Amino acid sequence: MRLDQFSGIVAFVKVAEAKSFTRAAAELGVAPASLSEAVKGLEERLGVRLLNRTTRSVGLTEAGAHYFDHVRPAAEEIRAAGAALRETRDRPAGTLRLSLPWIAAPLLIEPLMGPFMDAYPEVRLSLIFDDSFVDIAAQGFDAGLRIGELLEKDMVGARLGGPLQTVVLGSPDYLARNGTPKRPADLAAHRCIAFAFTRTRAISPWEFVVDGRQVELTPDARLIVNTLPLCITAAAQGLGLAFAVEGLAAPLLASGALVKVLEPFCPTYEPLHLYYPSRRLVPPKLRAFIDFVRANAHNLRI
Repeated sequence: MRLDQFSGIVAFVKVAEAKSFTRAAAELGVAPASLSEAVKGLEERLGVRLLNRTTRSVGLTEAGAHYFDHVRPAAEEIRAAGAALRETRDRPAGTLRLSLPWIAAPLLIEPLMGPFMDAYPEVRLSLIFDDSFVDIAAQGFDAGLRIGELLEKDMVGARLGGPLQTVVLGSPDYLARNGTPKRPADLAAHRCIAFAFTRTRAISPWEFVVDGRQVELTPDARLIVNTLPLCITAAAQGLGLAFAVEGLAAPLLASGALVKVLEPFCPTYEPLHLYYPSRRLVPPKLRAFIDFVRANAHNLRI
């Protein structure tokens, strides 16, 4: 069956029910001439007359009555589906499926998850954490979250929060026992706690700016973990130095359990961005999430 045979079915069913092109056109909000053309096109594609038309009335042919009985339930379902979509078009509802890096859990999701779900009770959250790059369209996500500079070129990015400051962290006890590094090169003499990507197991390099140049160092780590919060916890326990985003360590920095070193050399990353495929017809559930995060950004460590 050719796909264009579906064109005109709803128009035909409406005319058959109303027994008038004028009344059917008024109910559908279209011109009678447009409705007539749609039904005529359907008849031509099917190769059979469906309606008998006179200047005063419209009635079904025998073939038209038979066709009407078969397609009317499908047309009703199509109309009902359209009405349901229109009803929810401006109301956030349904499942919002997001692909997120682990860094987003403490910085964004933990503080806002409950308040967002309270504000939008008809939205169901599906949060999948993965630090690797994800094809959100192919894997059925509504959107993904990444650091701005890592966004794919064909994606729309909505900025969430401010720039992310990186830090090298150590406990006062560790620094008292091992000394404080003055330059990134001094890290060779220190125990480091490294972050590794789950899928590739590759260790994430530590990035610095030295004499105006970006420098990457891969730490010779005694401890390697795949979550940044655990890196920070280990540093607070005096197991070595960790490289992280400052917001993740804010409570431990405030309490004095951790201190920052090498501050002049630590770069600032672009803000986190929510990315999605198109600016057109952004689902209300996604628009609600973006607006909610931006409205509450002052309560976040980003």
